[in-house]
Amino acid sequence: MTPADRIRALPEGRLLAEFSLWSADLLNMGADLDRIAPHADLLHADAADGHFAPALLLFPDLVARVAAQSPAPVHVHLMCADAAILSQIDQFADAGASLITLHVENEGVAEAALDRIAGHGLAAGMALRVETPVDRAARWLPRIDMLTLLGTAIGVKGQGLDPAAPGRLRAAARLIAGAGRRVILAADGGIREGTVPALRAAGAETVVLGSLAFGAPDLAARMAWLRGV
Repeated sequence: MTPADRIRALPEGRLLAEFSLWSADLLNMGADLDRIAPHADLLHADAADGHFAPALLLFPDLVARVAAQSPAPVHVHLMCADAAILSQIDQFADAGASLITLHVENEGVAEAALDRIAGHGLAAGMALRVETPVDRAARWLPRIDMLTLLGTAIGVKGQGLDPAAPGRLRAAARLIAGAGRRVILAADGGIREGTVPALRAAGAETVVLGSLAFGAPDLAARMAWLRGV
């Protein structure tokens, strides 16, 4: 099975669990990977350059170690300026990513980036900042396998969900329904016990889990709850 096929074979009909490596215990990453392995459909690796997004996040060598240990496919979310995108795609592809997402706001290099991702045999995704109109994603739907909508300001942890997030997901779900192919709709940011039901009802098929999962006193119980949302 190719990396792209691993993404396209993800289960349908239930909420997927996408665990954010940024929220793992960075000093005990291996132990955290083992702990979440029974529950993770995907691992989410943010890669930010400090310019497109304020944080500096995660690097290809770390993703390579994670991909070698974890049975779950790795989704790399690039939050980088246009000039870095193609190089980052090559590095994270070599590191073992199955899915690489760039931003709709990277439209100056998006065609070349999607070609590069496809050339590596990977699945492609697009993401939108919380302030970017959802309809800007429409032109890319024939070429991607996941569409991620940020529900908070980019690259900052611990924020509350933007009130517009559920409506934006509904708008994205309508675009996907008209595309005639499967595109997984992801919600990223502001993922809390009190927000997941509304995000799921609005059309989210996966949520990027941070402290909601890694900080759960009983991870198995938390995941059983998530599967039932």
